This record gives sequence, structure tokens and C-alpha cells, in this order.
Amino acid sequence: MLLTSLCQATSEVEIGGLLLDNTKSRLGHDFYYEFSQLWRDIPNKEGINAQIIEQIVPRAGTRLSLRLNGQVIYVTHFGRRQSSVKEKVEQAIFILIDAMKRSQYRQDNLDMVGDGW
Repeated sequence: MLLTSLCQATSEVEIGGLLLDNTKSRLGHDFYYEFSQLWRDIPNKEGINAQIIEQIVPRAGTRLSLRLNGQVIYVTHFGRRQSSVKEKVEQAIFILIDAMKRSQYRQDNLDMVGDGW
């Protein structure tokens, strides 16, 4: 009886989507933290993998890119001086939501050809 209840409990667990952090600097970690706060509120993330990748550019700052299921959908640059992270996070989240909507629309609609016509 205990074994069947454990099996039922494990079958009900769902993972809504993955957000991977590949940041290195304090600015990158701040971007990831702010992004992850908004990520939690996005519905319908089943099968969605998002990844934030940071590349440090010597003497220039850092380059952050956001990938959705392996495809780059957003790239931003931060200089060596601190700039507004929240504005760029909001841009990234809006672009992510739009890209998620487009990818789910393509997957759900069998009548649509690749170009939409």
C-alpha cells in the first residue's frame, strides 16, 4: 500500500520549464536574479528551456544572451560601468514571452506552413 501511494505521488510531479544560469560576473548574476523573479510568473512553461549565457569581453564589459530551446532570441551588452539591469530584464522577458507564444502557436496549429500561409 505504501509503495502504490509513493508511485502515485511521484507520477504527479511536473517540471514547468528550466531556466539555466551561465553567468560569471556580479552584473550577470544580478541580471539572472531579476530575470528569474519574472520567470516564475510565466504560465505554460512545459517543455521550455531558457538559458542565460554570459561572455566577458576584456576591457569592454560583458555580453549576455538569452536562448530559448537552444535558439538565441535576445542579446544585450553591459559596459564596465554599472547600467540599468531592470530595463534590460524587462526587454528580455517580453521578447521571451513573444518567442514562446510563436513557438507554441507553430506546434499547436497543424494547418500552418512554416511561413504562416
